[in-house]
Amino acid sequence: MRRDEVRDLKAATLLRTSHSKVVDQMGHAIVSGAYAVGETLPGDSELEERFDVSRSVLREAMKTLTAKGLVVAKSRVGTRVTEKCHWNLLDEDVLHWHFRAGVSAEFLNHLYDVRLVLEPAAAALAATNASAEDCGELRHYANALGASNLSYRQQVEADLKFHVLMFIVSANPFMESMIGFIKTSLDGAFTLAYSQHGNHPRDGIALSHLAIVDAIERKDSTGACDAMRHVIELGRQSAIAALSRPSAQG
Repeated sequence: MRRDEVRDLKAATLLRTSHSKVVDQMGHAIVSGAYAVGETLPGDSELEERFDVSRSVLREAMKTLTAKGLVVAKSRVGTRVTEKCHWNLLDEDVLHWHFRAGVSAEFLNHLYDVRLVLEPAAAALAATNASAEDCGELRHYANALGASNLSYRQQVEADLKFHVLMFIVSANPFMESMIGFIKTSLDGAFTLAYSQHGNHPRDGIALSHLAIVDAIERKDSTGACDAMRHVIELGRQSAIAALSRPSAQG
């Protein structure tokens, strides 16, 4: 993702093709448990009729699900759902389907543990590599988190832009390759936390993010790392707390 694409970053994506719709609906059905691990999926003819697609579209969709680790095709047996250990949780679609299906506190804790590995390191690198322009843009998104006129969805997008830009500013190509995973994981976690917390302490969110920017401007890698860890732990608390609310996850 290029820097200029961050400004247009949106939390939601649209399904534009028959292929993507088949992949999305079947992938979500598998992740949600509608098709159990080890279960054989319906045959081609049944799925073609259900989705009103051609055989070629269906087969390409199944190839996509295979590449994501969700299914495996065997001759004279059919296409079966694989063990969960084979599911690619770094894949944006697979992660998105988990949030749509409803995540557990255990799942969120695993996700936030991975964030604690990646994002503080990205912030530390940003403290070394960020320009004055980079810091100004990060500060803009951090300040936006304290705006009282933002809807929760606008807050989600401002938060996404801040964290995605951090990976770009790190100037590390391996970090940048993780942006898709980070965007999808944060979209799910932030949507859960913000939508379930109407009186979210916006000033506190903005200040905690501004502390990261302050450290980056000082070229303080340790301070940026610590400030990012603090933000992530606050986010973990909000997301886990949101799960206990009756309307959480729909």
